[in-house]
Amino acid sequence: GADVVHAHGLHAAARTALALSGRSVPLVMTWHTRRYAEGARRQILHLLERRAVRAAAVVLAPSSDLVDRARLRGARDARLAPAAAPSPRSSQAPHEGKVRAELGAVERPLLVAVGSLVPHHGFGTLLDAARVWRALDPVPLVVVAGEGRDRSALQQRIRDEELPVRLVGSRDDAGELIAAADLAVLPSRWEGRSLLAQEALRLGVPLVATEVGGVPELVGEAAELVPFGNGEALARAVVRLLGDPERCAWLAEAGREQAAGWPTEDDTIAHVLSVYDELAQPSPHPR
Repeated sequence: GADVVHAHGLHAAARTALALSGRSVPLVMTWHTRRYAEGARRQILHLLERRAVRAAAVVLAPSSDLVDRARLRGARDARLAPAAAPSPRSSQAPHEGKVRAELGAVERPLLVAVGSLVPHHGFGTLLDAARVWRALDPVPLVVVAGEGRDRSALQQRIRDEELPVRLVGSRDDAGELIAAADLAVLPSRWEGRSLLAQEALRLGVPLVATEVGGVPELVGEAAELVPFGNGEALARAVVRLLGDPERCAWLAEAGREQAAGWPTEDDTIAHVLSVYDELAQPSPHPR
């Protein structure tokens, strides 16, 4: 049989704990992301969190706030786990001028956001900010790559309010969109180790992001941070950067330096294997 079982996510951990009931096999749980719910669903979610983290011998999490949440829910051992940044694409990306031309941002600033079109990603706040940007000259183009249940509502707002925003759907070339952008924007309610933030910093694209979850520890000083849900603060931060090329250049360099210090895939693998080895060792004081 297995010496250690590793489950990824709350639901997988809860199901695995049930399957391991009555057995002495240690469970490792990686808690990747925080979920949100309201009303009765919120109570069910909290119950699921408690059951999952209490069943695990070790809970691994990508951000300090999730480690704290696991401990609050009763985890015996919760640890911050190094998570590797995605590997750069090996293929040659198209020239950014071509990407910008295809998007319609040749002689105007290009802002790029990436994520599922769901409430906790904060795209409603992004549209609030876009109302302010309509007054700029030239008016920036905001491109949002992603799909989700909020698409029709967001598209309706874009039409009704004549916002300079394009929803381009799911894209395999999201990294190329980010590389072509003047700024990347992350308006989420919560992120652990945001792929958009990692890609932007590594590419040297200035980032404006919400100060939530694991974002501050991921980006350090290499991004402009704003409160979640505050469209005015988001709008102001973007306007400031669009008018301050020196600050943008500083953020670009700081982003590359910050990204150079992130864990590698080897770091991530070594850490997980060390946890397995620790748990697989026979106890020196058998009961």
